[in-house]
Amino acid sequence: MRTTTTRIAGASLAAAAAMALSVGPAFAADTWVSANLKPVAGNGVDGSGTAMVDVQGNKITVTMAANGLLPDNPHAAHIHFGAEARHECPVLSDDKNGDGHLNTTEGGPAYGDIVVSLTKTGDTSPKSGLAIDRFSTAPGGKIAYQRGSIKVSSAVAKAISAGESVVVIHGVDYNKDGKYSGDTKSDLMPSLPTEATDPALCGALRVAPAGGMHTGGGLAADNLKTGGQNEALMLVGGGALLAAAGSGAFAARRARSRA
Repeated sequence: MRTTTTRIAGASLAAAAAMALSVGPAFAADTWVSANLKPVAGNGVDGSGTAMVDVQGNKITVTMAANGLLPDNPHAAHIHFGAEARHECPVLSDDKNGDGHLNTTEGGPAYGDIVVSLTKTGDTSPKSGLAIDRFSTAPGGKIAYQRGSIKVSSAVAKAISAGESVVVIHGVDYNKDGKYSGDTKSDLMPSLPTEATDPALCGALRVAPAGGMHTGGGLAADNLKTGGQNEALMLVGGGALLAAAGSGAFAARRARSRA
């Protein structure tokens, strides 16, 4: 009788986990990682943010909130990874041309190549890395982003799960004229000014601590003071749901082991 009851309990927990997944993207995960997004050294951005990635096999759900960006202009955003990269955000010593700023190529040794394009619609592969019309335009200087069921390769899923990937939001305003301008051209697309593609905010995605909830440290206090409450609640709520669902999955595994 105990074996039968335990199996029923395990099945109920598994069904609950499946139901959670069908309701929304920010639930039980094989692995989930998170990052604090901070200004890229030398690029003159006064912003912050948080990103969280839920890995389910070869699919990921990304939840991201950020502020302090150039308002009402497109901001390309990506997950980066490179096997030979340092799996971290760039520092000023990565500035190879000595202009005091870091462009995307100079940041490459730190964070690697684009592996996921965080577009709002359509393709999310590296091919959409400069699909400017499908990235957030940061209304009021803020981004609130969530997208689920993003398909990735096994290698990319493994890298994200291992805490070896980095989130980068691009687009800066060096001359503070409220638009992408200037004579220096982008290292990625010469038809654009470098302001349009230089990295603005960056954060390394790290594995959540065992048995605990981890949202990358949360949004900065100034984000909450400048109207970022919704973004913060979105991320913290998602983290709580992940933690709860993870506990359910653990309970199910424990029940099965006793059967």
